[in-house]
Parts: sequence; structure tokens; C-alpha cells
Amino acid sequence: MSLSRSSSRTYLRLSILSALGLFAVNTAMAATPEVINTNDSEMPQVELDKIVVTATRTPTKTSNVIAQTRVIDSEELQRYQGQTALEILQRQPGISHYSNGSMGSVSKIYMRGYEGKQILVLIDGIRYSSLSAGGATLSLLPADQIERIEILYGASGSSIYGADAMGGVVQIFTKGSNVEKSQFSITAGVGSNDQYTYGAAAQFANNEGTTLSLSASHNETNGFNAKLPSAYGFNQDNDGYESDNVSLALNQRINEQWSTGVSALYSKSTIEFDNGATRDDYSDQENGAAQAFVDWRYLPGSSVKLQYGHSIDKLDNKFGDIFDTKQDQINLIGKHRLPVGQAIYGLEYLDQSLDTTASGYNIEDRDVKSAFLGYLLANNQFDAQANIRFDDNSQHGDQTTYNLGGAYHFNPSLRIGANYAKGFRAPDFNELYYPGSGNPRLNAETSDNYEAFIEYETLLQSTRLTGYHNKVDDLINFNALYDSDGKYIGGSYENIEQTKTKGVSLTSDWVINNYLLGGSYDYQQAKDDSGKANDGNFLAIRPEHKGLVYMGYRLPSLDIRAEYQYVDDYYSGTDNTDAQLVDSYGLLNISGNYQLTNNLTMTARLNNVTNKKYITLPGYNTDGTNFFTSLTYNWF
Repeated sequence: MSLSRSSSRTYLRLSILSALGLFAVNTAMAATPEVINTNDSEMPQVELDKIVVTATRTPTKTSNVIAQTRVIDSEELQRYQGQTALEILQRQPGISHYSNGSMGSVSKIYMRGYEGKQILVLIDGIRYSSLSAGGATLSLLPADQIERIEILYGASGSSIYGADAMGGVVQIFTKGSNVEKSQFSITAGVGSNDQYTYGAAAQFANNEGTTLSLSASHNETNGFNAKLPSAYGFNQDNDGYESDNVSLALNQRINEQWSTGVSALYSKSTIEFDNGATRDDYSDQENGAAQAFVDWRYLPGSSVKLQYGHSIDKLDNKFGDIFDTKQDQINLIGKHRLPVGQAIYGLEYLDQSLDTTASGYNIEDRDVKSAFLGYLLANNQFDAQANIRFDDNSQHGDQTTYNLGGAYHFNPSLRIGANYAKGFRAPDFNELYYPGSGNPRLNAETSDNYEAFIEYETLLQSTRLTGYHNKVDDLINFNALYDSDGKYIGGSYENIEQTKTKGVSLTSDWVINNYLLGGSYDYQQAKDDSGKANDGNFLAIRPEHKGLVYMGYRLPSLDIRAEYQYVDDYYSGTDNTDAQLVDSYGLLNISGNYQLTNNLTMTARLNNVTNKKYITLPGYNTDGTNFFTSLTYNWF
């Protein structure tokens, strides 16, 4: 199968983009000077203290959350049009990654020494991942269907969400979760490697408490060659990507006490890859999640929410291999205001199933029954959070996790705190049963996680220094074997008796008049501590140093930003051989939004400005200097 386009389709898309471009110029020239309002009351304001729900399962200010969190809001997401959730997350503090080629290819993120399988991804509160491979295919979730992303660092999420949250939680909120007015928009964009994207979105709100959001988009690119010429399996062709995406959000406020709603995010993609034997190897994938809820607010600050969700992750490749994950989840989540603080409680049922053509999968479904109880205190003097969770896994038995944390406000600006969390993760089905490499004798992973921080926040800036120490027992690791020519000849999953990760994370964000500046620095040592052959070796894809600095300038009609990201050397495997060494690299990116008129906005991004030659995994290619630009027209 090929992603090539006929000349007529290419001409049509270029004609649409050209027409939009001419329309933008003509409209901008005709605009009166009043389009750009420099009144101080309308100058952009950056809210450093945001509201998050992922860290506590109830809306909480970031200044009262104990574990480190980060919010990527809709304003920041505008800079990532034409890209995916992976490309957004890989630029965030404390996160490293690798990719097996261009857009949509196999990829994985790492956070504080934990890999993607140990990081829970939620879409509107619903668990989203592959039951076979573990982890979530973030490279297939389009940025233009996302309203907001919340990141919870560390293991405190285990006692709230259970397994797979040992390293943190990433929650994706679909577009339309916060509709304020009725509007309609269309977007068309073009980028490097023959990338084209177009889409439309409509939002509706009335005085009866009804909000509706519909959004659809198409994204495709010829891509670049996934593998380096020296790599085994190299094919001399570009490896493209094509996806159709849609999201929906419908919410109804019935009265002051009752509300209900549904939401969904769905993506259908085709990804080409290098296999060596033939050209135009590809896989078709379907990914997404849907949910429906009823919320009852029976007292001020007290409520009960019943939610049902369904998520899918399906892969069907050229060779007839099928891996089809389905997850059904029912949540009953309550919060009750106490004389001091708030109680949070919940019951959950999760049914997971895998339909695959691969042999050797002795078990293809399992269920998890869970209950949790928590306490939250958030005020101007003290913050506290305590959670305990019980999971009954039909395949791996009972497990209890918990966390306890507290913080003290010395004054409105200065806060210190600490947190302890117990985590665990059950092996995924590939680790247990994949033909030739699965190991049904694997133990579940368990962890002890310690975190301490100091935070200083004013009207101009927010700065946080966090130190952490994680110990993992029975970490599941894939031991890959290669011959002298670099050809993969086999491997197996095994438990590493113990690993330790220690690190420091510094983040600082400043807003001075119209200028934005800041950055992050992460130091971590993630090592094998088993006392065996690889004792003292670094774990794979865990750079010791990583940092990012940025500067920006923002007006009501203009937002431009430059960022430089540095990633230190790391190893692609736990043997730490020279062949596994990935050299350090630095990337300079520039992005911006410009409001040409009240209705028309232009977005542009230039990645890898210096055309840095680098890799994220031995044998796999990366892109040089590349760009993407788009126009969006809004009707209000």
C-alpha cells in the first residue's frame, strides 16, 4: 500500500492553501488599525497558577498540589498544529523519548526513569493503552483534537489510578471540554516532506446549559526514510503517514445539581515502515476513547460522578498480524467536603481484552476491580494528600498501593513539601506471551518513590526545584540480542531484581510585561542495582542531563517563541555497549501565531533550525530542518 497522491489531489490542496493565503493578505490589508488593540487591560496575561484534576481527581490549584504537575493549555497547543501528542510531550520537563522514524512511527516516552508502559495515559478520564505492547500510542493522537494536557509526575497516581501509573499520569482532554461561545472554524496547513492537513471545528453553546463541540481533521505526509542506510532492514524509500481524526464533546447542565455529557476521540491511521524484505510495508491502526457520565452535586463542594468509558488500540499490518485491544471501564467517583479538607472515594471496574492472530497468548482477557479512598487538604498554610487503593487483578492477584504527602506555605510565595508513594505494574501481554520472547514467569513490578520540593511563586514567575529517589523491584526489561552485523536475532523479557533512579528537576517560568522566558533542567541517574552482570549500568533511554530554555514575546495579536532543547548521551540498551550509545544533541525550534484579523489566524513552526544530524535510537533516522504553517478562519 502506498501513501502517494495523484497530481490532481496535490493541485487541489495547493489551490486551497493559495486561496486561503491570498484571502489572508487581502483581509489583513483591508483591516483597520483598531484590529490590534494595545489597551493595557487587554494585554495578554499568563496564569501561572492553573487548575488541574489529574493529580487529585478533583479540581485543585497547582499551588496546592504536592506532586509535580504541568498543564499544557489550548493556547500553548496552538503552537503544535499539524503535530501529535508525542511531539508535544517530548519537549516537556523530565520527559525523554525515542522514535523509529517519521510521524506516526513506533515511539515511547520516559519520565523520571520510568518508561511508557509505566506511565498511564487517560483520555477524558478513560484508560487508553495497548494491552499487548503496553503503553499508549501517543504518536497517533493529533494535537488539533486536544483541548488540554495535564502531566502528573511520579508515582502518587498509582494510589489514585492503579497499575500503569507507577511513573506518572498523562491525561488528554478532548477539544470542546470548555466551550464558552458558539463558533465555527476551518484550518488548512502545509509542511515539509509534502505534509498537508485540513480540518473544521464547530462549537455551540446556549443559555440552557448545552454545549456541543465537533471537530474533524485529515493529516498526511510523505515522511522520510525511517532507517539509516547502514541499518538492518533498510529500504530506499520514504515512509509516510496518513490519518483521519474526529472528536466530539456534548455536555448538558440539567439544573444546579445534575449534569451529563459524552465525549470521544478517534483516529484512523496508516503508517509506512522499513522491513527490509519488501517496500511499502505498512500498518493500519485505529485508536481512541469514548466516555459518558452523569454528575450529581448534592452539596456545595460535594458530588458523585458515574462514568462509563471504552477505548481501543488496534493494529493490522501488511503481513496479516492483528493486535486489537479493547478496554471497558466503569467509574463511580465521589468527593465530600469535610469540616477540614475533602474526602475522595471511588469504585472502578476495568475489563481488558486482546484479540490477536499471534500464537502463544494463553490468556487474552482480564479484569480489575478497584476501590480507593483519599483525603485532600488545600489552604493558605498547609497542603496534604493521602490515598490508599486496592486492586484485584484476575491475572495477578491483589495489590495495595498508597501515598502520603504534605506541604507547608511559609508565605504566599514560598512552599516546601515531600511525598512518598508505593506503586506497582502488572506485565503486559507481550511481555508474558509474545512468541519467542515472552516470559510467563515474570513478576509484577513494585516501587518505592520519594519526592521533596521547594517552590517559589510570585505574580512574575513560578519556580520549582524537585528531588526524587525511586527504587523498583523486578523491573521488566527486554534483553535484545544482535549478531556481528547488527541484525536482531532474538531476545527475551526478564525481571531486573532491583533498579534505582535518583534525580533533580528544576523548572522556572517568567512573565515580564509582554516577554515570556524560562526553561527546565533535569538530572537523573537511572541504573541497574541488581548486583548481577549489568549492575551499575544505565537503564535504556534515560539521559543523565536534559534541559530546555525558551524566550517569547506576546501581544493580543502575536505570540512568537524560540526554544533550545538539549538531550545528553544515553544508551539504547542495558548492556551499555558502544553500539548502544546515542550521542547528545541540541535542537533549536521557533514557533508563532499571528492574528491577521479578528477572524483569521496564521500559525507557523520551524523545527531543528540548525539542521542538526542526530538520532534517538541506533539505526533509525530523524528529520533535518522542517516547517509547518497553517491558516485558521473563525466565524463567531
